[in-house]
Amino acid sequence: MQFIQGKDRAQSILFPESLDQIVEPDNEVRIIDLFVESIHLTDFKFVIKTTTEGRPAYHPKDLLKLYVYGYLNSIRSSRALEKECKRNIEVMWLMKELVPDHNTISNFRRDNEKAIRKVFRHTVSIAKHFDLIGGKLIAGDSTKLRAQNSKKNNFTPKKIEKHLEYIEAKLNEYNNALATADDDNKQVIKKEIQKHTERKLGYENMQRQLEQTGEVQISTSDPESRQMITRNNITEVAYNVQTVVDAKNYLPIDYKVTNENDSKAMGGMLRRTIVILKSNDFTALYDKGYHTGSEIKTGQDLGINLMVAIPEVASHAPDESYDVAKFVYDSAKDTYTCPQNQVLTTNGSWYIKNRGKSFTQMKHYKTKACNTCPAKDLCTKNKEGRLIERSEHATYVEQNRVNIEANTATYKRRQAIVEHPYGIIKRQWGFYYIMTKKGKKRASADVGFIFTAYNLRRIMNILGVNALQKFFQELVPLFFTIMTSAKAISVRIRLSDIKVNFPKSFLQPALNKAVFVYI
Repeated sequence: MQFIQGKDRAQSILFPESLDQIVEPDNEVRIIDLFVESIHLTDFKFVIKTTTEGRPAYHPKDLLKLYVYGYLNSIRSSRALEKECKRNIEVMWLMKELVPDHNTISNFRRDNEKAIRKVFRHTVSIAKHFDLIGGKLIAGDSTKLRAQNSKKNNFTPKKIEKHLEYIEAKLNEYNNALATADDDNKQVIKKEIQKHTERKLGYENMQRQLEQTGEVQISTSDPESRQMITRNNITEVAYNVQTVVDAKNYLPIDYKVTNENDSKAMGGMLRRTIVILKSNDFTALYDKGYHTGSEIKTGQDLGINLMVAIPEVASHAPDESYDVAKFVYDSAKDTYTCPQNQVLTTNGSWYIKNRGKSFTQMKHYKTKACNTCPAKDLCTKNKEGRLIERSEHATYVEQNRVNIEANTATYKRRQAIVEHPYGIIKRQWGFYYIMTKKGKKRASADVGFIFTAYNLRRIMNILGVNALQKFFQELVPLFFTIMTSAKAISVRIRLSDIKVNFPKSFLQPALNKAVFVYI
């Protein structure tokens, strides 16, 4: 029986193929190369080693190419990327056979969080110029990415107190045993006492740190990570990544790494979205985790058509037909009318209600008619009668309800829009955890590369590799020509004279940096 035979490993090759011949013309690694070359480093402010002493530094573009390739191929470890430089033909071509060590690779990600964010924004700009971003309907949500910090190394005041109680009991036990122990056992017991005393000091230091900072948790491996509920009351020590996704092609246009829940995140993300889209003429969809009166007010004051899911009622009346939603508010008279047609009034005073770290002003509404009402037991358990609280943000919350009821079909699209990137990133690519340690800044660099890779992959899938390659092949030489000529003398150039097959606004940043006079 015959089989296909391989070549003799010891056979000499007379005319070896070059790396460029081995890598196919339509290989996506060429897109990565052209994409990075289209970036003007001065604008992106990468950290660049400028000293002339010692060994020269690697060019930031080479390290950026390596990382973009790595994230597109589910490789995030600096050691794994170093290994790929030695054995992966595509990476050898991309890096021109450079092999930076893993510390150099890791430090590049660590030191360039802001620049990486700008690289992500560059993918958003490319998508906008190809009309892949509609800018009329966006969905916001968050996803938890597990931190490099185990639950064992995350502490709350209650957990610290339990550890201290246990250590104190063990110390008492060892001290009692020390009094009756012989000389050999005394040395062993003294070592245990010393070990537990040191552990006690460590927990007391953490206790003081929590008291001084006002924090409710402390993590020892990744200090800024926090234990959060991920799903179905399952908790993980994680970061919470806020994301804004455009509905047209499910492309993320913004992200922010936080260690807090969603309740106060929406306002800031909406402001950033307006800056990115250069307009407030869009509809924003959010789930019930973002239903906070002050945040809804912020969104509506920004002129955005906002729809935030309405959470279930926290507590019901003894008979649900007497829930607060059944009471009719009259804005002109500032009164409520109950299902029994009794009017609840307010004295006009505002009361401060503490809601966690924030405070909300409330008005109280009540009526003396409750004392003789036959439905009192169905309406309230309060002996003084029914009391309704109305927040200072109630008008905005009610408008949000009107928005949702008028656009139910639109709101139902929220999950399909915003969950699409999460499904790819976490399930398909396996990026369900943060690769870096030691803070939000480093975690943000990791997330920035994740979303940069996602956007590039999405754009390639929609446009096709050949179309995107042609775009970059025209763009890169023009940038190079403009920036090189800028070092010479001033020349006169008309944008209308430039013949390209892509939007000419891509040339504007380069022209602004150059000394050209453009018309």
